[in-house]
Amino acid sequence: MSGIYVHIPFCKKACHYCNFHFSTSLGLKDTVIDAICKEAILRQDFLKDKHIETVYFGGGTPGMLAASEIGRVLDTLAGIYTWSPDAEITLEANPDDLDLSKLRDFKATGINRLSIGVQSFFDTDLIWMGRVHDAFKSEQCLADAFAAGFENLTIDLIYGCPSTSHSQWEHNILKTMDMGIPHISAYSLTVEDKTALSHFVKTGKVRPPDPGLSSEQFEILMDLTGSRGYEHYEISNFALKGHHAIHNTAYWQGKHYLGLGPSAHSYDGVQRSWNVANNKKYADSILSGQLPMETEILTVADRYNEYLMTGLRTIWGVEKSKITAYGHHMADHFFANITRHIECGHIVNVDQNYVLTKSGKHFADRIAMDLFYTD
Repeated sequence: MSGIYVHIPFCKKACHYCNFHFSTSLGLKDTVIDAICKEAILRQDFLKDKHIETVYFGGGTPGMLAASEIGRVLDTLAGIYTWSPDAEITLEANPDDLDLSKLRDFKATGINRLSIGVQSFFDTDLIWMGRVHDAFKSEQCLADAFAAGFENLTIDLIYGCPSTSHSQWEHNILKTMDMGIPHISAYSLTVEDKTALSHFVKTGKVRPPDPGLSSEQFEILMDLTGSRGYEHYEISNFALKGHHAIHNTAYWQGKHYLGLGPSAHSYDGVQRSWNVANNKKYADSILSGQLPMETEILTVADRYNEYLMTGLRTIWGVEKSKITAYGHHMADHFFANITRHIECGHIVNVDQNYVLTKSGKHFADRIAMDLFYTD
């Protein structure tokens, strides 16, 4: 089965750290939604499997849209694909976009999972990050989500922020778990190019994130979630039993997906394509019947490297049989370089799967890069 990602490129305000494609102007909102629906029709043959396992509305901030607008996209997709009643249909939203009435409306469209961008339960952090909502609104939003009948919830949290002490970070994690949120996505603050945060750091307005602080707070995160039964199933993701993110797990396992909307990516196992990251150019092109995308044919080495990068981040690791299936060049390179990571305790071999240890999770990207193969 496959998945569909829908990129909704609108936000109320630019967060200081964000480098995703979005616009704070809603002038093209209706036109972009028209184009997304038409793109779904134009690309209906991209996925060979017409039974969909997941639909994910990301952005941007999809929660800014009205439920009727989200429902329109879902109705278009339902005219092309089939999915079971228990298919995972996720909507990303910010606390300031949601109230009990709107949450009930979203529930009626078929949305059954919410990803809410809380980031922190401290106003000092939220102000530092440039967020619109405050901590009180986050708590109210989560309570309203449960009241509206949503049981499958995940929230985003950010650690390693200069404004976040260890005690504040512990409070964020404990409050999340005490509220009964079954899934946590937690990310280390990073300075991305062409963001407000990058400018602030370069001009000395704020100090850059401290890698040591981030590492220590990642350790706190692993310890606290583990003590409450959350499975650390991907570097940034923690879930109670039965609450893994099915859509994102499909990415990490190399399943096929169609991306709709400006800047959205698609993957069919052999090639990757991505739409232009410009709302007007995207909409004008789609509505004229043209697909505004670029395509890259992945080499065997590309697919091997992507398997390493995503697989090593998960609890399942990378399989010996899959490594050898990429050919002897890649396999020889892998086995020649994996030994030292095993010897230093960062990787273990579990039933012919190479899996990061707790200490190894601090170095996931570095280890993957060490194992990459270059033609």
